[in-house]
Amino acid sequence: MTQDTDQSEQVDERVDTEGTEGTASQAARPAADRSSGLDREGEIAADFLETLLDIADLDGDIDVDVDGDRAAVAIVDSEEGRVPRRLVGQDGKVLEALQELTRLAVQAETGERSRLMLDVAGHRAARREELTRIAADAAAAAKETGERQSLEPMSAFERKVVHDAVLAAGLGSESEGVEPRRYVVVLPQR
Repeated sequence: MTQDTDQSEQVDERVDTEGTEGTASQAARPAADRSSGLDREGEIAADFLETLLDIADLDGDIDVDVDGDRAAVAIVDSEEGRVPRRLVGQDGKVLEALQELTRLAVQAETGERSRLMLDVAGHRAARREELTRIAADAAAAAKETGERQSLEPMSAFERKVVHDAVLAAGLGSESEGVEPRRYVVVLPQR
């Protein structure tokens, strides 16, 4: 994208690509290969996180799953104790940083970009539910008033959840603004 591209084109491109990162080689692989690759990503991430928790002397167990087209890794309460909520941080900032470090560890091991999703103590799952409710309320308001509804600034993960929920409600949405103050606007019509 060139520097002189107008903002509406930037917004459209961001909505189309948000949450769809990955390489062409990942998309071209057969489903079974992608699944085993995602399992391997999850295992590498789990090893990295277990080592990190041990070094920091923190409690927590690691759950690994595949959620659609990405590895899903969660640090959950263990029998020995609860996961320190400071691993989530204010507004999930520590969680975002921990996820990025984990992705980099996986990339260093596999040589490919990772799209894994990390959750700590159910924070992302709870936030997803909250965002789905917020999106439904904004979609209802947009339908009722016929006016655009602007939401609070959100991370890319959060914006993706909102875009999906708004689409499920039969409306369109777009991301506007500049990081870290990027936000979703719910459109009254698609």
